[in-house]
Amino acid sequence: MLGIQPIISPDKLCGLLMFVKPPKKLLRPVGRAIADFAMIRAGDRILIAVSGGKDSLSLLHTLRHFQRHAPISFDLAAITIDPQSADFDPSPLKDYMHQLGVPYHYVSEPIVELAAEHMHRDSFCAFCSRMRRGLMYKTARQGNYNVLALGQHLDDLAESFLLSALHGGQLRTMKAHYVNDDGDIRIIRPFVYVRERQLREFAGHAALPVIEDNCPACFAKPTQRQHMKQLLAAQEADYPQTFKTLLSTLKPLMAQGLPEDDNSGEAPAEKLAGNQKRGYLRQKPGVNNTSRVNISNRPSNIARHNNHLAKSLIEA
Repeated sequence: MLGIQPIISPDKLCGLLMFVKPPKKLLRPVGRAIADFAMIRAGDRILIAVSGGKDSLSLLHTLRHFQRHAPISFDLAAITIDPQSADFDPSPLKDYMHQLGVPYHYVSEPIVELAAEHMHRDSFCAFCSRMRRGLMYKTARQGNYNVLALGQHLDDLAESFLLSALHGGQLRTMKAHYVNDDGDIRIIRPFVYVRERQLREFAGHAALPVIEDNCPACFAKPTQRQHMKQLLAAQEADYPQTFKTLLSTLKPLMAQGLPEDDNSGEAPAEKLAGNQKRGYLRQKPGVNNTSRVNISNRPSNIARHNNHLAKSLIEA
């Protein structure tokens, strides 16, 4: 049976801790990404995946700041998946969330034990990822949340791109905003324009209660992703514009699968390219291939609400 603890109601919390305002240099790229990919809409109920790492804790504080300053209204809550591993204990987050006054779901499931019994040819990371995502979807449906927010950043997307290109023979990376297979939950990644070092710096200055080594298995030995991280670091040392160039390369790929914008009927991918004044992106009809993108030089009009949202978030 799932160890899902009841949601903590915000009107019953003491709120002893205060949310920390992220610096402008972090807020600007996040606000731009939220607007470019139409990530947040009026009335959204957003469930933030909080593992206890620097990225997810930074995302919690960043979205809370935007919630207070955005011109639209949306709800926030957090969820933590406890895999019941001897190497990873996220339980200190319970008190932290309580003191912040965040509506909170703590889900405990013996993922490590289940992996030993059922993962077969899968890697532990792949099995754990699927289990966590399934539990988050289940909790989102139970709590009537329509958006799941994840904390992957630009470094993660660059590493995924290299892994896919070098080991999988495909041009693809993590998507910025898409709908799950069942079509009932949108997944967003507001940090797609943000560097990992920005989050590390913010988490350190804000003294966020980071739980180190929050993957119960992957940190035990070097992984292919770690090798990609080292490769990128070496390249950036020789060519400081590496990630700026990679971001331009990745934008068409991370824009794949964008949901239609409810306010304009226009695909957010078209707005994104219009924002960049570089034409618009459109996926070929009937093609389900993350690497196939049709790029046109024709300009695209940008919905007024997206510009207003972008300006409000960037200046927040």
